[in-house]
Amino acid sequence: MKTMAFTLSVSIPAKPADVFAALTDSKLISTWGGQKGKVSSKVGGTMVMFDGWVKGSVVKFVPARKLAYTWHPSDWPEFDGESLVEYTFAASGKGTKIVLRHSGFPNESEKKNHRSGWKEFVFDPLKSYFAT
Repeated sequence: MKTMAFTLSVSIPAKPADVFAALTDSKLISTWGGQKGKVSSKVGGTMVMFDGWVKGSVVKFVPARKLAYTWHPSDWPEFDGESLVEYTFAASGKGTKIVLRHSGFPNESEKKNHRSGWKEFVFDPLKSYFAT
């Protein structure tokens, strides 16, 4: 059976602390993403992104270094459970290298859609946000 996971690596032109804040601060998420989002700074706290389309719980919160949360889009049937999103942040050149691992997809189609979705709806907008 194939592993229902993928890993992406992306460089963002900003310091790790600033990139981490952009992915966790409600005001900043709305600014770069155009939709409401919230990531609790406490393990066990809530994570809500894309105006509530996806919800989960914070699993790891280490500012500017590591972030992880469960991920369950509203259009996944309940029995599919949650997937897991894990980020690592590292200073790299004049910016930050993010390595994202997203695992636990219910099927290959969702895995493929999410892989492209991370680029289109998160990483490209983040790059644009920090480029201005």
